[in-house]
Amino acid sequence: MKDDRFLVITGLSGSGKTVVSRSLEDLGYYCIDNLPAKLIPIFVDLWTRREVEIAKVALVVDIREEGFKTEFPVVLETIGKKISPRLIFLDASDESLINRFSESRRPHPLCKNKSVREGVQMERKQLEGIKKLADEVIDTSETNITQLKQLLKSRFSEKKGIPIQVMIVSFGYKYGIPLDSDIVFDTRFLPNPFYMAPFREKTGKSKKVREYVLGQKETRYFLEKLFDFMDYLMPNFIQEGKSYLTISIGCTGGKHRSVILAERLKEHLRGNKYSVRIHHRDIYK
Repeated sequence: MKDDRFLVITGLSGSGKTVVSRSLEDLGYYCIDNLPAKLIPIFVDLWTRREVEIAKVALVVDIREEGFKTEFPVVLETIGKKISPRLIFLDASDESLINRFSESRRPHPLCKNKSVREGVQMERKQLEGIKKLADEVIDTSETNITQLKQLLKSRFSEKKGIPIQVMIVSFGYKYGIPLDSDIVFDTRFLPNPFYMAPFREKTGKSKKVREYVLGQKETRYFLEKLFDFMDYLMPNFIQEGKSYLTISIGCTGGKHRSVILAERLKEHLRGNKYSVRIHHRDIYK
């Protein structure tokens, strides 16, 4: 039985190895790109002896390495005496690969003095033997990036009940927008507790401040629209294959309104069974 904790990804140039590598990283795999074939047995020794703290690994290897087509089958047989790696070969039709190289405007690694078509055909012939060794061949000819991500998630994800991880960040615009934000909501149009003496030195964690902000008609209307918007977006993000989502909510200083609205959004999303973490970046500045 093959061990899905140790994957080896190879295949034709342009078939999607980079997309697969990034998707597997999102699924908890430690991905190593273009590790020389001769070093793979050394890495396997370290992994089996647990001298590297890596639970799941995916090695991406391909024809970029000189001698790959002859050395790799030998290496695969060698490591097969210690582990049972799953070899996945990514394939695609000639026309699909040629179109992808044309769109990316990158040369084929084997076509220094040849056309892209000749490079694709040459590589296909050189990798015939390795393809026959594969435990699984994935044809990406008619598969877009989203579909490929979904395929990998359904095959290798251990998070069956948690399709997406959400991080909500409250912040103050005066300190800058969080750079890793996927979505940013601006709450500066809401009544500001800072200008009320009893609330100025408190934060959005205060019950009285929270009651004041949530009691405003503008806040209630905003939350209604915010919840509707996120209820629409979340299933689409999951469908697209997104694994992590950072939602940033800002006010002027990041102490009052953004904190309260972030907490309410957290409660709403958790109520819909999403996995949510929250970070109040500027609450104590």
